[in-house]
This record gives sequence, structure tokens and C-alpha cells, in this order.
Amino acid sequence: MHSAVFLIEFGAIILALGLLGRFAGRFRFSPIPLYLLAGLAFGEGGLLPLGASEEFVAIGAEIGVILLLLMLGLEYTASDLVSNLKTQYPAGLVDMTLNAVPGAIAALLMGWGPVAAIVLAGVTWISSSGVIAKVLGDLGRLGNRETPVILSILVLEDLAMAVYLPIITALLAGVGWAAGSLTLGIALGAAGLVLFLAVRYGRLISRFVSSDDPEKLLLVVLGLTILVAGIAQQLQVSAAVGAFLVGIALSGEAAEGAHSLLAPLRDLFAAVFFVFFGLHTDPASIPPVLLPALLLAVVTACTKMATGYWAARRAKISVKGRWRAGGALVARGEFSIVIAGLAVTAGIEPSLGPLATAYVLILVVVGPLTARFAQPVAARVSRLRSRGGEGAGAVALPAPREPEQSAHESLDEQNTSGRS
Repeated sequence: MHSAVFLIEFGAIILALGLLGRFAGRFRFSPIPLYLLAGLAFGEGGLLPLGASEEFVAIGAEIGVILLLLMLGLEYTASDLVSNLKTQYPAGLVDMTLNAVPGAIAALLMGWGPVAAIVLAGVTWISSSGVIAKVLGDLGRLGNRETPVILSILVLEDLAMAVYLPIITALLAGVGWAAGSLTLGIALGAAGLVLFLAVRYGRLISRFVSSDDPEKLLLVVLGLTILVAGIAQQLQVSAAVGAFLVGIALSGEAAEGAHSLLAPLRDLFAAVFFVFFGLHTDPASIPPVLLPALLLAVVTACTKMATGYWAARRAKISVKGRWRAGGALVARGEFSIVIAGLAVTAGIEPSLGPLATAYVLILVVVGPLTARFAQPVAARVSRLRSRGGEGAGAVALPAPREPEQSAHESLDEQNTSGRS
């Protein structure tokens, strides 16, 4: 009887996620907020609380995090990461300062303590690579001049997670400075070793993993990833970091083949992960933190736009491209939920989970809108200001000449204005 109830509950969850994903795809927005809402509906205090399948959902959620980070690592090569570190680190520092500090200050103002402040700083700092990549593809901007700037910032954030997640894990576990330093040292050593092996012997590793048989390739990559993630977690380093490093180590045909094979699994278990996070959040706990979440979302949306604008300006991108870069970085998603999920599991602050849920729900909806409309709105405001200045008797000076744009960028601007 227990197994029958489990199958009914889990089947209902998967079916509901499929229908929600189809609904989101029809209206061209991210399904993440719908998955979070589904978790709230199925969790304690929701409409249909689960019982028999919750343990299995927890395991599926852990696999979802591992696959999210693995697929993210497959997007980059070790040489790309090293190049980005050398050329774009100032943008990464600006990104961290402008977007992590508001979260830390908000936690301290609410009296949550230093550990919760560091956790909330990570929640507000990291943009959603998955949502942003999908939005850029939907808007046809993957070939624009500002897109490498956006991707560089996302890569630097992902690399920072290799250091940040072990620190958070140690702090949440309540270990001392000595144990925490050892954990961080292991994480940095592992990351450095994987990057070294990937740069020097990446082809050999990929050749070992690669196979013409999709079944064998899937089993080897998935087994290797879960094994490394388990070893990393046993060493008190985040399993997500271990999966990310495995993705970086793979390149060429092995990475391409693994990406196409694992994408459906990633989507399935990632959806389960967002549901699992919602399961552990009582819907009644969200209204009390809705106002702080909204204020934090407004502030950090502005700081993310400022980050993208500054980074694009530093790369000598046109003003229109700067606004597009800033608007594209606003969305938060999987990493913010991963970080908050660690804190919720450790039980450090009851209101942190609901606040993070409301915060991500707001920005995962607002993010695609700012990506699409930030530049047209900024252009319209600029025109209104110039007309107001002329009407007041001001002398209209010729606008400064902007750097030339690529043909792809110019075409995209026409398409964007046409969509608007």
C-alpha cells in the first residue's frame, strides 16, 4: 500500500511539473516560479501535503543540484575560465560588492546574525545562469557584443561558488576556524588540481570518458559525477562544487555528447529540486517577509543593472548594449535556492527560507522583463529628457558618437524594438 501511495504522489508531482513547464513555455517565461509554487502547494501547510514520497523527492532534489552544476561546468573549458579570471576579475569584484553587500546588510538589520548575513549575501549576489542563458537565446542576443561580458560575469560567479559553498558549509555545520580553514583548503586544492588537469590533460580525460555508444557515455559521465560529488561531500566540500569541477574537466565531443544526453535528466531533477525547496517552506511564513523581499529585490535589481552597465562600458560596448547587459543579469534562480536550501537544512534562521523563496519568485519573473525592456525604456527616458531640455530653452548638443556595433547587434536592436 505504501508503494502504491508513493507512485501516485510522485507521478502526480511529475505530471504537474510537466503541465506547468508547458504552460510557461507557451508564454515564454521561466518555469522556476511555477515549480516553487508547486512545492508550496504540496508542502506542509499547502493544499495537498505529501507523505510517502517526500524522502524520494529529497534524493531527487540532491541529484538535481548535482546535475545543474555539472551542466554548468560543461558550458566552459578550463582555458576559458583562466582567460576570464585574467581579464574580467574587476567586473567580478564590482559584482560581488554591489550585490552581496545589500543581502548582508538586510540580514543584520533584521537581527539574523553574521552566519545568516553571509548566506543572504550569497542569495542576492549570484545571478541565474540557466534563466539568463535561456532569455538570451529567446531574444536572439547570443551573438551580440555585450553577451561575452554577461557570460564572463556569470563564469566568475560560478568560480566564486567553488570557494563560497565550502565556507558556507563549514559555517552552517558550526565547525571551528581550524576545521573551516581545512575545508576551504581542500576545496581550493581540489579546484586548482582539477583546473590544472583540465588544462594539461583535458583531452586525455575526455578521450577516456568519450564513447560512441550514448548509453555507455551517459553511465560513465553520470556515475563519475555522482561519485566525485559524494567524495566531495564526504570531505565536507559541497557536492555541487565537485559536480561543477567534473563538468569543467570534460571538453570536446565528450562534453557535447554528455550535454545532449543529460539535458532532459537535468531538467527533470532540477524541477524536483525547486519543488523540494518549496516543500520545506510554509506558505503562511511568506507574507510576513514579503515586504523585505520586495525591497531587497528592488535594490539588488538596480545593483545588478549597474554591474552589467559598468562591465559593458569597461569593454567599450555601446550605451544600448550596456543597458541590455545590465537588464540581463537581474534574474536570480538556482544558485540562490541552493544557498538558501543549505541554510534551511541547517535550521539557522526560520525566516530565511521564506524570504529567499519570495525573493527568487520576484526576480525570476522580473529578470526576463528587464532583459527585454531595460534598453528600450532607457532610450525612451533619454528622449523625453532631451525634449524637456530643448523645451526649456536649452541648446541641443549633438549626441556623442558611440562605438560601432556588429551587424548582429544592430539587427537584434531592430528585432527588439519590433517586439516592444
